[in-house]
Amino acid sequence: MNRIPLLFLLLFVAGTSQATDDNVNWKKVRVLVYTKNGKGYVHDNIPYAVECFQKLGQQHGFTVDVSDQPTVFTEENLKQYQALVFTSTNNDVFDTDAQRLAFRRYVEAGGGFVGIHSVMGTERNWTWFKRMLGGTFAWHPHFQKLRLTIIDTKHASMQGLPPVWEKQDECYFSKDMSPGPTVVMVHDLTSLAPQNEEEKEKIKTNRGSYTELYPAAWYYQFDGGYTWCTTLGHDKKDYADPTFVQHVFQGLRYVVTQVKKIDFTKAYAESRDTPIR
Repeated sequence: MNRIPLLFLLLFVAGTSQATDDNVNWKKVRVLVYTKNGKGYVHDNIPYAVECFQKLGQQHGFTVDVSDQPTVFTEENLKQYQALVFTSTNNDVFDTDAQRLAFRRYVEAGGGFVGIHSVMGTERNWTWFKRMLGGTFAWHPHFQKLRLTIIDTKHASMQGLPPVWEKQDECYFSKDMSPGPTVVMVHDLTSLAPQNEEEKEKIKTNRGSYTELYPAAWYYQFDGGYTWCTTLGHDKKDYADPTFVQHVFQGLRYVVTQVKKIDFTKAYAESRDTPIR
């Protein structure tokens, strides 16, 4: 007579344990939001993105540090962070190769990385960084209404988002692409509306072998660390839009759930260009 209740109890406990494993103790989470840009275009969305993450920190109870100074990239400083968020960084964002090495070793040590929008144009001459991203920025059509489709509705970073999401943004195309990242959201290229024949031809050229769908957001377990990137977020108004804020928060949340411990004894690089193991 007690077998059925016991069975339900065991199932309940198992389900509760699984749910607990998915939870984050946000009070123990510290995030660095990094905003430096090199020479070139600087997005006006950056202060709004910073405010967005600060509000998320207040809402969920995690600590947010903000910096545009590359001197923060030392192993001693980075070991306190579960995730580094690069929001619309662009071009060269480190001053020295020692800083690049500290960043790389943080990832090798099991660190987390969240990249937003023009992060795809960051450190364009550093092969390892481009491998971590899965490519580097090539070109984008004009700002317009895009149609995005979630192709992995079960992934944690996609929960609660519209299966088909229409929003104003830029469709980023990449070059120097490398295999590895797992795409969870895509651009519907058939929804693009070129302004003229020149833009139409550029879309055709830059999409490469992709036809109707093109990567928009992805995750990647790379070189010991955990990354999540979205090419969305050009408009400063995005960072007050509930759907977009949920998008980037869930990307951060996914990364934080993967990071267990920052252990620099696992890092092996001796220079920024040490061959990847």
